[in-house]
Amino acid sequence: MVKLDEQNREQYEQLILDTLQAGDRVQFRETFLELHPTDQVDIFVKLKDDTRERVYEYLTPEDFSHIFEGLEIDHQKRIYQELDENYSSEMFNNMFADDVADFLAVMTGRKAEDILKKMNKEEAEDVKELMSYAPETAGAVMTKEFVSISSTDIVSDVIEKLRNDAPDAETIYYLYVVDHLEKLVGVISLRDLITAQPTEVIEEIMSTRVVSVTDDMDQEDVAKLIKKYDFLAAPVVSKQNHLVGIITFDDVIDILEEEATEDLGEISAAKGATDVNVSSFTAAKKRSPWIIMLMFFGLITAGVIGQFEETLEEIVLLAVFIPLIMDSAGNTGTQSLAVAVRGLALGTIKRGSIGKMVKRELGTGIMLGLICMAVLSVTVTIMYGHWVLALIVGFSIFCTLSVATVIGATVPLVINKLKLDPAIASGPFITTVNDILGLLIYFSIATALLDFL
Repeated sequence: MVKLDEQNREQYEQLILDTLQAGDRVQFRETFLELHPTDQVDIFVKLKDDTRERVYEYLTPEDFSHIFEGLEIDHQKRIYQELDENYSSEMFNNMFADDVADFLAVMTGRKAEDILKKMNKEEAEDVKELMSYAPETAGAVMTKEFVSISSTDIVSDVIEKLRNDAPDAETIYYLYVVDHLEKLVGVISLRDLITAQPTEVIEEIMSTRVVSVTDDMDQEDVAKLIKKYDFLAAPVVSKQNHLVGIITFDDVIDILEEEATEDLGEISAAKGATDVNVSSFTAAKKRSPWIIMLMFFGLITAGVIGQFEETLEEIVLLAVFIPLIMDSAGNTGTQSLAVAVRGLALGTIKRGSIGKMVKRELGTGIMLGLICMAVLSVTVTIMYGHWVLALIVGFSIFCTLSVATVIGATVPLVINKLKLDPAIASGPFITTVNDILGLLIYFSIATALLDFL
C-alpha cells in the first residue's frame, strides 16, 4: 500500500486522471487501489462529475465502500445520488454497520427504509440495531464487526477462526470472550493468543478483569474511559452483560472531534453554525437566538450607564474608560470560563478540587488586577494629570478583574451541577454579565469619590 507525500501526490493524481481519461481500467485499478484509502478519498473528491462516473464503472462496490466511508456526510449524500441502486446496495453491504447507520441517520423520508430493504438481511439487521439506540450513546456509535470467542475454545482453533473472520472485523487486537449465554466473561490480547501454547484453553489464559461500557453510556464518557486506559477498543455490553459490539479508537477520535466542535459552538454562541459549509441562512438562524438574547442584555448595560447619568454629567471624562473596563472584564471572564469548561470536559475537576480551582482563579484575578491597576494608575496620571481619576480607574479594574475571574469559573460549575452542558455558559454570555458588573463597580466607585474629582 502506497501512502502519498507532498512530492508524489500531484504525480499520482495526474497519473490516475490520465488513466481515467484514457479509459484504461486495468492501469487505473492497479494505480488507484495500491494507495492508502485516505489518499483515495482525497483524490476522488477532486474529480469532476463525468470522471467519477468512470470510477464507479472501474471499481467494484466493495472497492468503493472504503472511499464512501471516508467521505463527509454531506458529500456522501451527493455521491449516493450518482450511484446505481444495485451498486449502492452492494456497497452498503460491504461497509461497517456503524458507518451505514451514520449515513442513514441523515436521510430524509423513506429513503433509509428503502436502502435497508435492498441490503442483505443480516447486514440490515445490524444497522437497524445501531439506529435503535439513543443518539450520542455507546450503542449508537459502536460497531458490530468484531470477533468474539468462547471460553472453552482452544488457542489453535481460535487462530484458525481469526484467519477466516479477521478480514471482516474492524479490529482483532483484542478478542472478547463470552460464555454459552453470550455474556462477556473475559478478554485476551492478540499477543497473548499468539504466544500461548496451541493446546491451551482460552479460559486458562484470558483476563477476567474486563473494562466494558454499557450500551446506554454517553459517548463522551466512553471516550474518556478509553483514553484513561489507553485502549485500542472497548467492549459494549447490555444491561444483562451480553456483548453487543465494540467501540474502537478511531471512533473515539470522531467522538472527541464532535464534542469539541459542539463545545466550541456553545462557548462562541454559534452552536450548529461552526461548519463553513453551512449556508448563510442556516448560520443566521442558528446564531440569532443568542444574539437577540445578548442584545437584550446590552439594554441592561445601557440601563446601568443611564443610572449613573448624573455622575457622567459631572465628570464626562469617566466615559473614556467605559470600553476599557468592559473589555477587561469580558476578556478575563472568558479566560476563566475556558479553564473551567476544559477541566469539566477532561474530568480533572473533581468534587474536592472545585474550591481549589475557584480559589486559584480568584488569586489569578487579584494578581492580574493589581498589575493592571499599577499600570493604569501611572498611565492615567501621566496622560490626564489627575491622581484621583487614576485611583478610580485603577481600583475599578482591580475589583472588576477579581470578580470576573470568579464568575467565569463558577458559572460553568453551577450549570454542570444542573446536569447541563457547561459549555452553554458561552463566552458572549459571560462577557456580557461581566460587562454589567464591571460598569456597576466602576460607576459606584466613581460616584463615591465624585467630590474628590
